[in-house]
Amino acid sequence: MIFSQTLSSKQKALEINLDPRIYGAFAEIGAGQETARHFFQAGGAAGTIAKTISAYDMAMSDAIYGKEESSRYVCEPRLLKMLTREFNLIVKRLASTRPDDTCFFAFSNTVAAKSFKGTSDGHGWLGVRFQAYPKAPPSDAIIHIKMFDRENLQQQETVGQVGVNLIHACFNFCHDHETFVKALMEGLSRDRIEIDMIRVEGPAFKGEDSRVWSLELVKRGFTDGVMFDSKGNVLQVSDTLYKKNILICRGSYRPPTLVNIDMLETGLRNFSQELPDAEKSSIVVLPEISMTKFLERGSFNNEDFLARVELLASLDQSVLITNHDSFHDLSSYLSNYTKKKIAIVLGVYNLEDILDPNKYAKNQTGLLGALGSLMGQNTRLYVYPASEEDQGKGEMESLKTASNIAIKESIKPIMQFFKKNNLIKDIKDFKKGVTGIWSRTVLRKIQNGEEGWEKDVPEIVAKTVKEKSLFGIQS
Repeated sequence: MIFSQTLSSKQKALEINLDPRIYGAFAEIGAGQETARHFFQAGGAAGTIAKTISAYDMAMSDAIYGKEESSRYVCEPRLLKMLTREFNLIVKRLASTRPDDTCFFAFSNTVAAKSFKGTSDGHGWLGVRFQAYPKAPPSDAIIHIKMFDRENLQQQETVGQVGVNLIHACFNFCHDHETFVKALMEGLSRDRIEIDMIRVEGPAFKGEDSRVWSLELVKRGFTDGVMFDSKGNVLQVSDTLYKKNILICRGSYRPPTLVNIDMLETGLRNFSQELPDAEKSSIVVLPEISMTKFLERGSFNNEDFLARVELLASLDQSVLITNHDSFHDLSSYLSNYTKKKIAIVLGVYNLEDILDPNKYAKNQTGLLGALGSLMGQNTRLYVYPASEEDQGKGEMESLKTASNIAIKESIKPIMQFFKKNNLIKDIKDFKKGVTGIWSRTVLRKIQNGEEGWEKDVPEIVAKTVKEKSLFGIQS
């Protein structure tokens, strides 16, 4: 029987210190020199540490790394400048004097820990630039964290632990994304820290996809959501959604259909009409996919999720992946990132579920509490009509809409309140003739080799599904 032991921060630091090949520099801003401290206290630090620096003064930091256009110090561009300078400097100065088998690295972080007077949670960027083998081109591993400890000292300790975990993982688990991501949280817990973004690149991660690594964060509950843009880049959710009006449309997108696209387009059109002109340019449109049910069934598949992400990217869409099952949890999640308006575009059958009291038997606050979380102060719902079968012209009178859904008599006053206050609105300018398209039917046709599914999806989606043999397509 094989037993695996989780190493402590001290043990990990000592293991790195005792490896004569690994040699590098530490640059830490904003939460002490907590990561470097672990290596000094573990013993044998002279075998690993060439230099440590902490440019606390902003003017000093700018003199070393340059100013940021955003004037922010805790941001990814600042971290990248730190990594670039420190890595290049150590290689330039020590490559000729160190043994040929040396693997150089630079660890940097820029952190806003809880201040003496501050009330907000801390956050920070941490990264390692390193050589996977002697004289190798550099590779990068970058993460963003949020810290929830109440005391500054506790947050400093958290930064130190996750920094050690990151360095140790870079030199041990580069080709095992599951073990790498799991190792980042060792010795920590979600009530202390959230890791909401990870990006890896370089020869150490050859063949690896940062999006898969990001999905692992959600799978393990280290964060509630990750975001990718239409070019496949991993985005930091809070930066992307900060001070934005958000339009979100949940779906399986397996595959994206003409209905999905029409929901996004009509939802955006309706949402824009209700915003002041100055706010129209700050709308972020996001298809959203929840992985909750797949995790519950134990049927989560990275390739399947990436296929959906890539199909949405082919339609020039960014995508948000979350672990939120309910719409009210999703709305609360988005409200953490913006104080502006949130529009949720959803199908009429989803609205029926939302207004069904039986769905809240295990919810402590019941239907009213859930609806309060859903609508909040700034959220409204745009309801897309549906039909079981394609009904030709798709006239409103022949479709199920928010105005004619079957709900209990006791719920009707609540529905009337939402409608009178424009918090729930029917989408009326939908594309006629597509309301009977269902993703599950399209998927079945694809997997069974049936004809005709192509007409229910955008042309680029049909082409990509065939070219890349997605969703188990049968020829």
